Order: sequence, then structure tokens, then C-alpha cells
Amino acid sequence: MHSRRTVSAVESVPASAHERGSGLASVLPDRWRWWEDGAHDGVTNMATDQALLAAVRPGVGVWRWYGWSAPTVSFGRNERVVGRYAPDWLTQRGLAAVRRPTGGRALLHARELTYSVTIPLPATIPWRRAYDAINALLLDTLRALGIPAERSPGHGPVAPDGPVCFDQPAAGELTVAGRKLVGSAVWRQQDAYLQHGSILLHDDQQPLAPGPESAAAPPPAASLAAILTGRSDEDLGRATRAETARALRRIGAVEPFVLSPDWADLLASHQRHFAAPSWLWRR
Repeated sequence: MHSRRTVSAVESVPASAHERGSGLASVLPDRWRWWEDGAHDGVTNMATDQALLAAVRPGVGVWRWYGWSAPTVSFGRNERVVGRYAPDWLTQRGLAAVRRPTGGRALLHARELTYSVTIPLPATIPWRRAYDAINALLLDTLRALGIPAERSPGHGPVAPDGPVCFDQPAAGELTVAGRKLVGSAVWRQQDAYLQHGSILLHDDQQPLAPGPESAAAPPPAASLAAILTGRSDEDLGRATRAETARALRRIGAVEPFVLSPDWADLLASHQRHFAAPSWLWRR
């Protein structure tokens, strides 16, 4: 059976507060493991999220925060990059590159808050319900910070080939005054679900032209620092994580994430996959 499907987390529709609340209660688990991870290279970050997906346990979700040890472009799982982003072009701009296990389009990870959520999701539950529930929780987090965020009505599904991730908001994505603030992508594997994404501290997407043959740059994105002026990146990060933790505690118990005894071997197996040029430049 074909048990996996690539989706770019863009096919959701706005929900009312009541619908968001019921979605949170019915889709997200009531036990959570909280992991404030450090900054890593792109291969390690994607391998970690994939390892968490492979290790999903019934009734337990993992919320991971992490950063990037160097500015890194991540490509969507099925995005066409050959002929658009050459290795030399990336090197000249001081950018590392990795391909995600999830859908969507290219984005530059630099000054941002990166999150990932891995949860069990039975095949009987549409992935969009999980996507809506997680975005509803993030929306509540942003509004608690005083950010007038909204869920975009969007423009329907976004194909993997095209402009970069922050070029325009798609359906269900989180925006401020029509500009994307949070870009997310998802991947469903059997009865497990991964959603990860970027909450921009600053708009660093401008170096991402559609390729070395074009000088065009993405339109401006929203960012926490531009909205909540006068606050340091460290303060914005602490506040965002604290409000997210409070939102999770309204759902259920939140405990620290603890590495399993076989974690190193599990992570290494996925690192080999994401480090392979045959994966990065697969299309």
C-alpha cells in the first residue's frame, strides 16, 4: 500500500475559534515531550525531525525548537532545484543547503525560530485536521504575544515548483497584514505526522532569488522583530516558547524530552540519508 504522501501544508482553510478549540482537543495528543534543542547544521536538523517521526509513540507528541548553525537553504521534498540553485551559486553567497523530508518550496533559515511537531495520526484522520490544529495553537501563541496574526484564506494548493516559500501565503498559513510570518510544511508517514516550520525573527529571505539566472527577490515577509519593536531576539524567542508551552499545557501534560538509548544510531541512519547528494539534488 502507498502509505506516504507529500503535502506542502497549504491546503487548509480558516477555522473559527470554536472549531480551533475542538480540533485541538480531538486531534492533538494530551501528552507532550518538550525539547529546546540547540543550533545544528541542516543535515542534522532534518535528520532529527525524521528520526522523531520514525519514533512516534501512541498518545505522545514531541514539540521541538531548534536553530541553524549557519545560514541554510532548505528545499522541499519534491521541489525542482536542478538548474535553479547550483552548488557554486549557494557557496558564493555563503549558504549551506539541505532537502527537507516535507513538501513546500525553498526558504532561507537564518534569524528565525524553527519548530517541529511530531504526533501520532491514525489513517482515519485527514492530515489537514492536524495541520489546522497545530496552526491554531501557533496562532493563539502569536496573538498572546500581541501580534495581530491571521490565517490566510490563501490561493489553494501550492505546487512544489515555483517561487520561494515566503513569496506568498497559501491557504491556512499565518500572516500579518497579508504578509507571511510562519511558513510550515508537513509529511505523513503511515500513522505518524510531522509538521515543521519557520517563525521569522527577521526577514532574511532576500538573498533567495529564484536562481542564479534571475535578480528577482522575494517580496517582504512579516517578522517578529518588525512587529514587536524594541525587543531582543533572545527575548522574542523566550516569549514565543513560553506562550507555546502554555498553549500545550491547556491540552495536556508537558514534560522534558529525553533521548532514548538507541537515539544516536537512529539519528545517524537519517543523517546519512540527508547528507547524500543524490537526495539533495534528486530533481
